[in-house]
Amino acid sequence: MRTEVIVVGAGPTGLMLANELTLAGIPVVVLERQRTRSPFSRAGGLQPRTAEVLELRGLLEPLLDGASPRREFGGHFAGLPVELDCRPWRTRYPHPVGMPQARLEDFLEKRLVSQGVPVLRGYEVSAVEQDADGVTVGDIRGGYLVACDGGHSTVRKLLGVPFPGTTGKTSAVVAHLTLASKSASVPTTSRHFSQYFKTGGGFFTILHPIEGGLYRMVFGKLSGESPSRDVPVAADEVREALLAAYGPDTELGELREASRFSDAARQVENYREGRVFFAGDAAHIHMPFGGQGINLGIQDAVNLGWKLAATVRGWAPHGLLDSYHTERHPVAARVLHNTRAQGVLNNPSQDPDIAAVRDMFTDVLRLPDANRFISGMMSGLDTQYPGVGPRMIDLDLTTQDGPTRVSRLMNSGRGLLLSLDGTPRSIDRWADRVDHVIATADEDIDAVLIRPDGYIAWSSTDPQPLEAVLAQWFG
Repeated sequence: MRTEVIVVGAGPTGLMLANELTLAGIPVVVLERQRTRSPFSRAGGLQPRTAEVLELRGLLEPLLDGASPRREFGGHFAGLPVELDCRPWRTRYPHPVGMPQARLEDFLEKRLVSQGVPVLRGYEVSAVEQDADGVTVGDIRGGYLVACDGGHSTVRKLLGVPFPGTTGKTSAVVAHLTLASKSASVPTTSRHFSQYFKTGGGFFTILHPIEGGLYRMVFGKLSGESPSRDVPVAADEVREALLAAYGPDTELGELREASRFSDAARQVENYREGRVFFAGDAAHIHMPFGGQGINLGIQDAVNLGWKLAATVRGWAPHGLLDSYHTERHPVAARVLHNTRAQGVLNNPSQDPDIAAVRDMFTDVLRLPDANRFISGMMSGLDTQYPGVGPRMIDLDLTTQDGPTRVSRLMNSGRGLLLSLDGTPRSIDRWADRVDHVIATADEDIDAVLIRPDGYIAWSSTDPQPLEAVLAQWFG
């Protein structure tokens, strides 16, 4: 089989990348080791920036159609009892959007299959060979390969790419289960994350309801050694934690699925190895605080997708493909840093010194400027790349065709020149890769050039001429 891009891994990152490439008309094949999709959701929500990114492609509304309604609560930092308020960031999604990972994956995969994209399940990658012209995996040949195959990435190991960082010191369990009976203290409705935390009998637990009568439970021991990540989670282990936190009136029904995770933090030094790229957990792992992992991966995919498509099409300017590493590596490094900090603050050992720090940090989070800083970091809304402007706010616009929004003008995955002063601007040489829309909005700005991933490349207040910036990003 011959294709342009081979994507290894059919998780959120790989599926989103494949959708981005397909939108750009680039042939892609997705390889997945698992024969069937797991219904188990490691992540349960989307951060505001990821919700915005999905809306840029017109994916969020159909994804949410039919989803169980859920009361929205602000995000959290280290489980502290202060909601992170994203409203000052001018987003349509000031709270994380409840969305089980399995639902997102199912949606993205079905979308690919409906467009004729091969998603080859049960495909075990055993060798990766690359040369000056492409990459070969088994009987498949492609121009490029993107490893989206998780923290234990087979591609990364086959290529001998180092994965430096810190080894996990503690481990915990995440499980999906039903309850045969429950005490009055078991939560039955959505609450802020901080209200789910309990300790007792040598365990800490976080138990909360999700869809269809299922519960999601995270638990671990407060002291002593924990089993390694490779040890299967037994039902008796879950029962012991439930008993310790909720008493004998709370009994396990069915343990649907469970796995272990640790506080290891690792990141590849370079996201590119010749014609092979790394994205999502294949590029970076960290403690799963605040649901930042799935969001990092999806935004890796959207950053890389248009650049890889431009390269395959032949119009990518020099250095565009390398800017994927330049832009995304620092973003993940920052997440690794903040999850380490949260790991210290969230330490469930009930150390009085840590409790004092938590109390002080809780007071700090109530200060508007501090809350804005942390909420921007956790949500991804404050992400800004070197030499690039901030994300474009999803403004309400009026065009000659009627009212619309910025996000709806970017569903094509192309660049967008938005003239808000009514002045037509000549971009004929880039008309096959940049749309030009004349509109009005209640903003004090004349024009902006927006990259396909939603970040501002140029505005009319910049000293650089528009043509120079168009050539810089669009060839």
